[in-house]
Amino acid sequence: MQVICNACGGLYLRVNRVYSGAFEESVQKFLEMLGQPKRAYLTGLEEKVLSLLELKIIP
Repeated sequence: MQVICNACGGLYLRVNRVYSGAFEESVQKFLEMLGQPKRAYLTGLEEKVLSLLELKIIP
């Protein structure tokens, strides 16, 4: 159970680092959905999109 909680907490922190109200609504909704996972992992596509946003946003 602790592993799942840690995984979700880490995901929440990753999403919050890149979230911005300046994004288009579709990107905001995507990040909001990622920040409220029903599972402790991302799909391959979700991970790729979040990683891409991290590369573009975080210096």
